[in-house]
Amino acid sequence: MVGVALAALVLGLVVLAAAVPSLLTSRSPTATDPVGALAGPGTAHWFGTDQLGRDVYARVVFGTRSALLIGFGATVLGACGGAVLGLTAGLGGRVVDQVLMRLADVLLALPPLLLGLLVVAVLGGGTVEVMIAVAVAFVPPYGRVVRAETMVVRRSGYVEAAVGTGLRRWRLILRHILPNTLGSLLVLATVGFGGALISSSVLSFLGLGPRPPEPDWGSMLSEGRDFLSVAWWLGVFPGLALTVTVIAVNVLGRGAQARLGGGRLR
Repeated sequence: MVGVALAALVLGLVVLAAAVPSLLTSRSPTATDPVGALAGPGTAHWFGTDQLGRDVYARVVFGTRSALLIGFGATVLGACGGAVLGLTAGLGGRVVDQVLMRLADVLLALPPLLLGLLVVAVLGGGTVEVMIAVAVAFVPPYGRVVRAETMVVRRSGYVEAAVGTGLRRWRLILRHILPNTLGSLLVLATVGFGGALISSSVLSFLGLGPRPPEPDWGSMLSEGRDFLSVAWWLGVFPGLALTVTVIAVNVLGRGAQARLGGGRLR
């Protein structure tokens, strides 16, 4: 319980930084100061400054919004796509089920990062494109979970009774089947949110995410790697922000998974 409470507190601060970053810092994340470039952490700049004299703390705080936006958006899109895939496979008959599940198996055979890179190669780089790329990589595992839940629910007594009363198919799906598959999907999406954060940061690290000078944890890590020998703080603090956020999300997700009995992503 202590770990879950601490994780909730950390995630609350992260959400606050994303929603109202000006409450945590009054500095601009894009204001440059060549004279103060590569200054170490201190009272003037808590996390030091980068090669252009920009305040690293301000950039980490303001970069939270981009990281959470992409991670949350990718998780929501992936979960929605997985729900559609799983429901279609579970209710579409043997042939549809086999075709969709074999397609999911092919996509699952590819590492999520590689699949994301393929999508970005087609769509191009940018915030929305990275969000879609990460979402596509997470659709197959979510889809398999929803499909498994759908196969169980469709054979339950109350669903068979609803079919016997002549309930329309779309009402049956919305009223009985979909609500009973959302529990596991939401738990897995909470756990998968951390993976979405990492995947989006990796793509940003490769230069495929938000465009400069917009602060983003992944792009900050990419910029800091060239200065690690002389300015370690450029890579350490964005990396710590990403690591702590992912750990907090995973702790909360695993706690919800243990409490509600959710399944695994794979």
